[in-house]
Amino acid sequence: QVQLVESGGGLVQAGGSLRLSCAASARTFSTYAMGWFRQAPGKEREFIAGIAWSGSRTYYTDSLKGRFTISRDNAKNMVFLQMNRLKPEDTAVYYCGAGIIPLSVRNINYWGQGTQVTVSS
Repeated sequence: QVQLVESGGGLVQAGGSLRLSCAASARTFSTYAMGWFRQAPGKEREFIAGIAWSGSRTYYTDSLKGRFTISRDNAKNMVFLQMNRLKPEDTAVYYCGAGIIPLSVRNINYWGQGTQVTVSS
């Protein structure tokens, strides 16, 4: 069992930055690929970024490449999402998940509770 807790969300103006964090409880954290997903009102949860268990490979949805960066620190059981040049359309609840490659909603075994990100124009 892996428990995940996201933090770092909030209200930011367009063009600003936020750094989301996800803390994992389990010692087996380092064996999982980790992903960030988001879900806007009325929309399905979508994949944003993923990182292999070792951190050696990262994956991004094409539309967000260059603005978002995923990283992890296995020694601290943490995964991060740096979000730059935020846009109002980035407004959503952001979730981290632990799962397997290829990362997708159906390949996530454990989810966090989510953190709200709101970008004002």
